[in-house]
Amino acid sequence: MSQTTEFTLAELMIVAASEAWRDNGEVLASGIGVIPRLGASLAKLTHSPELLMTDSETYLVAEPIPLGPRGDYVPKYEGYMSFDRVFECVWGGKRHAMIGPTQIDRWGQTNLSCVGGDYQKPKSAILGVRGLPGNSINHPNSFFVPAHNSRTFVAGEVDMVSGVGFKDERWEKGVRRDLMDIRRIVTNLCVLDFEGPNRACRVRSLHPGVSFEEVQENTGFPLLKADKLGETPHPTPEQLEIIRRLDPHNIRGAQLKGNPPGIRAAA
Repeated sequence: MSQTTEFTLAELMIVAASEAWRDNGEVLASGIGVIPRLGASLAKLTHSPELLMTDSETYLVAEPIPLGPRGDYVPKYEGYMSFDRVFECVWGGKRHAMIGPTQIDRWGQTNLSCVGGDYQKPKSAILGVRGLPGNSINHPNSFFVPAHNSRTFVAGEVDMVSGVGFKDERWEKGVRRDLMDIRRIVTNLCVLDFEGPNRACRVRSLHPGVSFEEVQENTGFPLLKADKLGETPHPTPEQLEIIRRLDPHNIRGAQLKGNPPGIRAAA
């Protein structure tokens, strides 16, 4: 693609997020939050049309619904998706969600509940574990981190394990583990995975203008470089057209402080 194409960091991250659902097959794609939702929607409209997507209420839709006021847009419903059917997908491993944890550790364990202090009296209470324990053990997940720093990527274990990871000591003997997986972490600095030796965390690609050293400085545990570490692919004009059609009110622009450009200006 032409390197003169202008795009924002949010748009770069949406394209990177969409890759988490590539080759997933017929699974329920759940992007939690604006950028993950647009990433899942972009995946369905480009490389992975077999993905299932809901209207966030009770129906499956043939195409993703645009964000914000819809004007004269009419959703293209194609089936009923009741709460119990969603649970069937969850328990059977037929869902892939992208969530935004408060903390992530070197084992891929996540925290949505509380940070600091004792669990009975934390410094800050957040969402609670919600459905993450069941979701994380029963189907693949990916993560979205809008501000990559060592407060999110913590040095030790997360303060409260809301979502399971690859730490063997946390798994009881004989517990089924084959439906659990972590596919991608998309941050404002890079894309990571857990495909290193012994499920170590690797930097898969660096966003334009970001160095591996900067990512490591903002991470509380050691990172590996993927064998083919390179720059995160830029959005194509076709991808940008789809993103802007899905988000006509530019809600994505408010998801990152200052709505920075996708390519950093030289220091």
